[in-house]
This record gives sequence, C-alpha cells and structure tokens, in this order.
Amino acid sequence: MVVDFLVAGRVDRVFGLQGGHIQPIWDQLGQRGVRIIDVRDEGAAVHMAHAHALLTGQCGIALVTAGPGVTNCVTAMVNAQLERAPVLLIGGCAPRPQDDLGPLQGVAHTEILQPVTRWSRTLRVADNVLRDLDKAMTTAFGDGNAPGPVFVEIPTDVLRERVHPNLVLDEYLWPYEPRLIPPEPSGIQRAAELISGAKRPLVVTGRGAMRAGGALAQFLDKTGAVYLDTQESRGLIPPDHPAMVGAMRGRAMQEADLVIVVGRKLDYQLGYGSPAVFPRSRFIRIADCVEELRDNRRGEVEIFASPARALEDLARAAIERHSRIDKAWTEDLRRGHVQRAERYAAALKSAPAGKDGHMHPNRIFAALQETLEPDAITIADGGDILSFARMGLSPGTYLDSGAFGCLGVGVPYGIAAALACPGRQVVVISGDGAFGINAMEIDTAKRHDAKAVFVIANNAAWNIERLDQEMNYGGRVVGTTLQYSDYSMMAKAFGLHAERVTDPARLRPALTQAFKNAPALLDVVVTRDALSSDAGKGLGWVPDHQALTAWDEAESRRRSQ
Repeated sequence: MVVDFLVAGRVDRVFGLQGGHIQPIWDQLGQRGVRIIDVRDEGAAVHMAHAHALLTGQCGIALVTAGPGVTNCVTAMVNAQLERAPVLLIGGCAPRPQDDLGPLQGVAHTEILQPVTRWSRTLRVADNVLRDLDKAMTTAFGDGNAPGPVFVEIPTDVLRERVHPNLVLDEYLWPYEPRLIPPEPSGIQRAAELISGAKRPLVVTGRGAMRAGGALAQFLDKTGAVYLDTQESRGLIPPDHPAMVGAMRGRAMQEADLVIVVGRKLDYQLGYGSPAVFPRSRFIRIADCVEELRDNRRGEVEIFASPARALEDLARAAIERHSRIDKAWTEDLRRGHVQRAERYAAALKSAPAGKDGHMHPNRIFAALQETLEPDAITIADGGDILSFARMGLSPGTYLDSGAFGCLGVGVPYGIAAALACPGRQVVVISGDGAFGINAMEIDTAKRHDAKAVFVIANNAAWNIERLDQEMNYGGRVVGTTLQYSDYSMMAKAFGLHAERVTDPARLRPALTQAFKNAPALLDVVVTRDALSSDAGKGLGWVPDHQALTAWDEAESRRRSQ
C-alpha cells in the first residue's frame, strides 16, 4: 500500500539504504519497477531527494532503516527545511509488540526529527497509513505551511498487515495539485501606491519565488525596479536582464528606498533587514507562507499570496500609475554591474598563482566558462570555494550548500541532478574538505551511471578557518590543514574517469574529456593563498551582530548612536 501511494503520486525513484526494518517496502519497490538509488550513507539519500525535488518540482523520497539509519539523516533534514525542499523521509521502526522492551535500533525517531521537519509521525494503524501518507505529502509540498521535509516511520509489523480493500479510499491516491493563493486586492493597491512613489525600488527574491520567473521579469519590466537574486534564486531571470545589479549588491541595499522581498526570509545573508544594512528602506513583503512574510522586518504592506499571482497583479497595477523612478540611479547601478562583471570575467583567466606555485581557484571557473553549455546544472559545495563559485559561475540552474552552510551536499546533489536531467551537463565544484564528507558517494555515481563531473578544488585546507587563525589568532594554525591527497586515485579505484590537474593550461581539455566520460572526477590542486570574498569580509570570524564585518561595524554604530 505504501508503494501504491508512491506510484500514484508519480514517484519514479527512491533514494535510500537498505535495512531489515524497511524490507517489505524495499521489496515492493523493486517488484513495481520503482528505481531505487541505493547510497552509501543515509544522509546522502536525503540530500539526493532534496536536489531531486528542487530540480523536478516533485516530492523527493528517501527510505532508510531504523536507528542509525534515521539519525544519520538529521543534518540533511535540517538543510531541506531551511531550503524549503519537499522531501518525504520514510523510516523503519521496531514492531509494536517490542515497544519499550529495548528493541533493535529502537529510538525516539519522531521526537528527534520533530524540531527539524514540518511533520513527524509514527504510522501505527495500518488502516490509516494511506490517509497519513497523504497528509505527509501535502505538508511537504506546503499545503497550509512552507514546503519542507516530513518524516514518517512505520513499524515493521504494520508493514506486514493486510488492509481490507473497502478501507483503501481513492482520494488518498490522488496526486498533489498545488494551490494558487490570490492576493487581496486592497494589498495590491496599497503596494502599487508605494511602488509608484518610490524613486529607488529594489526587488530581492528567495526560494519561494522560484516558480515565478516569468511574472518577476514582467514586474521588473513594468516598474523599472532593480533586482538582486540570492543563493536560493539564482537563474530565476536571465543574467543579462536590465534589472540585474548583483555586482552592485552592497550599494543597492544601502541606497534603495523601497525593498520588495519575494519568497525570502531576511536572514543573515540579507543583514536581517536591519536599518544598518538598509538605512533608507521601507519594505513590502510577498510570500505564500507566514514565516517568509514577517520575520525581522515587517512590511508596510504584507501580501500573503502565491508570488507569481501577486507579481502579475502588481505589474498590471503599475501600468496605471506614474512612476517616479530615479533613472540615473538605476542606470548607474546597471552600468557598474556590467563593468564589474566584465572585469571579473576577464580576471578569471589571468588570476595569479600563489606563493606556493599552485594555481588560483578562479582558473577553474575560467575553464568552466569556456566548457559549459547554456543549460548546464552547476553545483557548488564548500566554504572558500563557494565564495569563488558564486562569482565565477554564470547564473542558471544552480544549487549550493545553502543558508545552512551544509558542506557535503555536492556529490549527492550532483548524482540526483545527473539522474533527473540526463540530457544536461552537470558539474559539481567542491572544496577538498567538503568533498570528503560524502566522498564515498562517487561509488553511487558509478553504480547508477550518474553522468556528473566532480571538480575538486584541492588546497589541502579548511581555508576560511585557516585564514581566520592566521589573521586573528596570532598565526596559530591548528586543525585546519589537510594533505594534498590525490582524489583522482580514489575515483579511479571506483571506476570513474579521473585526472589530477596541476597546470591551468590542462583544465579545459581535462574538463572536455571529463564530460565525455562522465561520471568523472578532476582533482585540481589550487593555492591556499587566494583570498575569497567571504574570507575577506570576515564570514568565518563570526562577528557579534552581523555575518559580515562591514555590516557588523554598521550595526555597532547604529546601536551606539
């Protein structure tokens, strides 16, 4: 019956790791032709389900056994929650007659996962399993709440029970259909008045806006507002759209007089919306869930609606009003954005080697710019390298470690992406530290023929932390250096095409060969001397009030005035 529910919901693959407690489900999946992507660690299964969900719009399904099988998933479930990823994790559970007797792998799974999921339940009554799975799936998709991960466990004896056909109601097998929430007309009118009166409007988007790209582009065209994406919304509009001013992010945030936040929390990446970071701004908040509507800064107008519907209505309302846009400001921001982006792109090819003689990590991105196809899926994983990747990768279909800073997602995300989108290039750029967390999943990539290319920027260090020690702790470098291990040898042991690259001139041909022979891994030796943007801005230093030192200093000034 569990598999009936998944098949009815158009689930064609499940990510998991086998165990006795889930054997009845596992066996039925195989019999029914549902593809099982068996992994080497349960957390990786949830990461794969997460990426599959974001790339396909489906609910990602992970299946794991009891005890350590479930607890190994906690970090990945937190990451999925922060990323609004619809994931259904099905866990094994000891048979009911063994309750409180000390059964094998009998721990309080639901209590452990309750704080990091949208819903966490034990399905103890076989007759109600379909109803409860329907509740779990709709909750994961965000029916009445933000999308996010849910957890259900089913005792093994319940899995073995038979349910009378009269109790199997067809309505619990209907595929989920998302609800469109229309905005209140009064909210649209008040927001339109604010927008028409603004001279320097700025739009910022997050994950909640990812299905609203067309409506967003129309709104930007009609209003003349400038636009900033975030980690959650890269590629939502084309990088050459005239509203895009990402390279002028700091100035846009400082000088905007109205900020329209769409489907995005005002978290640390946006300075919590603080007046220290947005000193001149009023806010409009648009979201389809309350937690993205009124955190940290309230909006003068708060529109609870599907973002696409709200933006469409606002674009129509904008046509009817006279705009007061400061065109000199928007044009100056756009010009500055284009100039900075062009300078940065040119500098990638000539980035100097470090004092250790190893190449600058930006040389990787110069080679990728010449190798990637327009519809390529790019994934960045790590600390230091993530900062370079955000600048060096062109916006498109992009995933990374996210607001949680969840290192280790790269290989699992890449596998899920390659399997979900087999006709597209998939490349994972990972630091060597981050790669090590789920490195064994390259075996999964090989076994399931997931044609991703894994590029390891190998600087033999946890480099943001090492630089913090160098700069702020008297040069006492402790526990932040690794070996220049040859990860290509590891990959070859699992049967992947692999190469170690130490010469920048070899990068482009190596990438070309890697894409032809994927799954593949390139171990690229890079310098520790390169200072990333995040390291330079103090992200690894953990200031008191804000994530970045400049914002923290501004916050301290605001608090002392």
